[in-house]
Amino acid sequence: MTAIVEMQGLRKVYRRRGRDDVVAVEGLDLNLGRPGTVHGFLGPNGSGKTTTIRCALGLIRPSAGGVRVFGVDSRTRFHEVAHRVGAIVENPKMFPNFSGRRNLTLLAELGGIEPRAVDRVLETVGLAGRDEDNFGTYSLGMRQRLAIAGALLKDPDLLILDEPANGLDPAGIAEMRVLIRRIAEEGKAVVVSSHQLTEVEQICDDVT
Repeated sequence: MTAIVEMQGLRKVYRRRGRDDVVAVEGLDLNLGRPGTVHGFLGPNGSGKTTTIRCALGLIRPSAGGVRVFGVDSRTRFHEVAHRVGAIVENPKMFPNFSGRRNLTLLAELGGIEPRAVDRVLETVGLAGRDEDNFGTYSLGMRQRLAIAGALLKDPDLLILDEPANGLDPAGIAEMRVLIRRIAEEGKAVVVSSHQLTEVEQICDDVT
C-alpha cells in the first residue's frame, strides 16, 4: 500500500543573519501514513520532527528535496488535499473564555463545516459531557483532546499529532493512548511525533 506522505531528500536550512545557518533536516527519505494504523515519528527534542511536519503541511518551504501528500507536491498544491489532513503542530490555541463547544463551533464555521460535526468530534474525544465548560477551566489533557477534536472536524483521512502527550500526567497519557488507537481503528491514518520511546512502543504499529 502506498504511503500517504512521501519525502525524498528533504532538507531544511534556517538562515540566521550574522550567525551560522541551522540545518534542521538533512537528506530525509521517508514514507509514512497508512489507513487504520498509527505511525510513530520518533526522535529527541530538537531533532527536526516539527520542521519535517511543517514541510509536509506546506507551512514552510524545504530548502531542497520534496514532499508529496496524497500524491501532490505539498510546496505548491497542498491546498488541493488540505481537507483530507488534520494536524496539531506544537501548542494549539483556543479562546479561554469560550466553552469547548463554542470554540469548535467557531472552527467549524470558519472551515465551512456542518454544525453536526461538532457533536461527532466531542463524542469521539470523550468531551461530550464537558462541552459547555470554558476552555480555560480544562485540564491539560482535556485541552489536548479538544484540540484533536478540532483537527477531526473535517473528518480527515490523515491525522498528524505533534507530541500529543507532552506535559500530560500518567492518567492523561493513558487517555491519549486510548483515543489515538480509537481514531486509527476508525480507518484513519495517524502519525504521532514523539520523543517518548515508551509511548511510541505502546500505541504505534510502526515507527521511523
